[in-house]
Amino acid sequence: MPSKVLGKRPASFQKRSERENKKAKVVKPVKASERKTIPIPEAPEDDDESGLSEQDLEFFAEGTSATKFLQNLDKTAIARSKNEQARLHALHKPIRQSNDREDSLPSIDSDDDEKSQYSWSSAVSSDESNHDSDVEQDYETKARPRRDSWDSDKSDIVERLPIKLADGSLQKVGEIRLARENSPSESEEESDEAGPSTPPPPVEDVSTGARFGRPSVISVISLTSRKARVQAAKDQLGSICQDIISDPENSLGLLRRLHTFSLPKISTPTQPDPVTNDIIIRKLAFLSQMAVFKDIIPGYRVRSLTDAEKAEKVSQLVSRTREWEQGLVSVYQSYLRSLEAEIKAKGELAEVALQCMCTLLVEATHFNFRINIMSCVVSRLSKKSWDESSELCLQSLITVFKNDLTGLPSLEAVRLLNRMIKERHFNVHPNVLSCLLHLRLKSELSVRASRSHADKPGAGTGSEKPGHSNVNDRRHGRGKNGPKTHLSKKAKKALKENKEIEKEMREAAAEVDKEERAATQTETLKLLFVLYFSILKNHSPKSTLTLLPPALEGISKFAHLVNVDFFKDLLATLREIITRLRERENDADRSESENVDNTAALRLQLLCVATASELLSGQGEALNIDLDDFVNHLYTLIIPFSITIGIEDRPLQSQSQSRTKTSGASQSQSCADLFFRCLTLMFHSRSSNSNHPSWRCAAFAKRLAIASLSLPPASAARAIDSIRVLLAKHTTLDALLSTVDRASNGVYRPFVDDPQLSNAFASSFYELHMLCTTHCDPRVRKEALRLASSS
Repeated sequence: MPSKVLGKRPASFQKRSERENKKAKVVKPVKASERKTIPIPEAPEDDDESGLSEQDLEFFAEGTSATKFLQNLDKTAIARSKNEQARLHALHKPIRQSNDREDSLPSIDSDDDEKSQYSWSSAVSSDESNHDSDVEQDYETKARPRRDSWDSDKSDIVERLPIKLADGSLQKVGEIRLARENSPSESEEESDEAGPSTPPPPVEDVSTGARFGRPSVISVISLTSRKARVQAAKDQLGSICQDIISDPENSLGLLRRLHTFSLPKISTPTQPDPVTNDIIIRKLAFLSQMAVFKDIIPGYRVRSLTDAEKAEKVSQLVSRTREWEQGLVSVYQSYLRSLEAEIKAKGELAEVALQCMCTLLVEATHFNFRINIMSCVVSRLSKKSWDESSELCLQSLITVFKNDLTGLPSLEAVRLLNRMIKERHFNVHPNVLSCLLHLRLKSELSVRASRSHADKPGAGTGSEKPGHSNVNDRRHGRGKNGPKTHLSKKAKKALKENKEIEKEMREAAAEVDKEERAATQTETLKLLFVLYFSILKNHSPKSTLTLLPPALEGISKFAHLVNVDFFKDLLATLREIITRLRERENDADRSESENVDNTAALRLQLLCVATASELLSGQGEALNIDLDDFVNHLYTLIIPFSITIGIEDRPLQSQSQSRTKTSGASQSQSCADLFFRCLTLMFHSRSSNSNHPSWRCAAFAKRLAIASLSLPPASAARAIDSIRVLLAKHTTLDALLSTVDRASNGVYRPFVDDPQLSNAFASSFYELHMLCTTHCDPRVRKEALRLASSS
């Protein structure tokens, strides 16, 4: 059997030949340019639709002699292709033989027949030809005559073309001097002879030179007479300021010129030696720049351009605006650096520079370099002493806090103050903390705005915020009480577009985002309480008497914003401060450095009691915290308060503040004001716990009556009024006004500092009789008589 072959079966011979035939039949087309000839198409004989009319045929029949040349045309040459024509042209192109001689002409003695037509033929004899060649050689070697214009002094002078007059005569116009262009070799030789190239002469710029019809700055400050110098500077500064304000966007050069007048030493390109400036001119320049910047600074912050923004192509108007903004920021920065240098140098212009800084901080709080200005102002407040410049800085910060709408300037200022006080180890003046009482935290965070009411306005009344009614909420699918309404895709798209439009309208109206402001104020509040708590934890004796009063006043003012978790720790700290002060008062072996003034110690203890009352008069009412320790301590302070000298006098620093119009709450209250404020918070306030037992109210009333005998007239009248309020709230105290004999348990103990053990109901208000009859002040007698007759 034949062997079996594996793999594909070969195709038959017949099929293979058919495939080869098909390949053979396929002919590749040849391009027209590759053919030798391109046949000329001829019109068929039976074509009746020729484009010739009968008139055309008659014309050709008559003019057969004119069209004879068409019969003699070479059809083969016409039918040649482009490539064939180029090939034949290259084939018949004559070959030019190269010649090694310098010229391209053949040799004279050449006898070649092919080049005979190029040979030189002359009928002149050899002698004549030699003579002519000698003459020609002499002419070539002879030097050319020089012209007068080739001389060095006249090489750049050319005469103008003359003018022909009406009578036919010619009139010379004159000469013109042209710039001489030396050859490279000549220029190199001249440069070698003259040495290195000299720079171009210096040119005065706009900021220092004589421009705009004004003399240069150097010429003004170089006048010998000081009166004339100051007057010339005044005139130029006034005209410069007027021109800048009239057209700020085109006055960057004038701004730089105005800044030049404030420099301590001025030098120009033409006069590199610096000239010392007059101090009066510098002062005028500083004040002039401050007034100009107040007027021309835009109402927005100018940021630096990114690389992408610098590379993009913008319109001419946008380019000019950007150039002006960047130039304004640059000049403004130079001006602030000059002010800062004067403040740090503490020279004659330090006060003026500080005044300019404070004015710009208040007027241009929104503009660039706000933090730098605040740093200079806060560093000025770090001094232990207090003067008018410190008061100016404090008033500037207070104004910034009051006018702050976004919260960012307040946050930056509080951060700088916090850092400065800690770096100084709390060794600063107490007035520095008084500016923090003006922070817009109490009203901006939608909390209670009074000391007697702790609830938010409108809480529990069912009132809604304006612009957020329930109808609109249901319409937009935000129903608060009902289920969420289903919205179609079209409605959702329309709602999204409306939100974007409202956002753009708010941005155009420069409205402040409430969420961002709340977050900023929360951060400010954290820094504020960190500073206050750090002062409370500091046990230094100096800081205890200086910084504790404003710190406690600040905590009592912002007590409604303190976190409830800190209440117990804060109350414990206040108790520790009171205990420490009482120990120092009773310590007989204390040194003179630790000696504590009785009025300052009394004032500090009253502030601790008031702060504790403020903490629990707001949101602390819900906490089960007893203030018996503070109530008993206030009862203990009544007798020392009545015998202390100067309880109605304000502190010494507050007197200086009153002259400079400073309104610090903690520093402007006297000890008498603080004492009766504590009584109001403990017993008379609506938000305070009024469920005091009758024995406690009777003890306070009895001790107040005793203290009124030695109090000043104004404080005595206020004490009698407080007793009347206690009698009105607790009717059981009417027994103290009765003169009828009654049985009682025990006797009254006035020297016991515990009101529960004093047994006040065993006594009576016999002090009222003495006040009605023997007191020197008629107002006190009237109040005492009114209280005695109320029974």
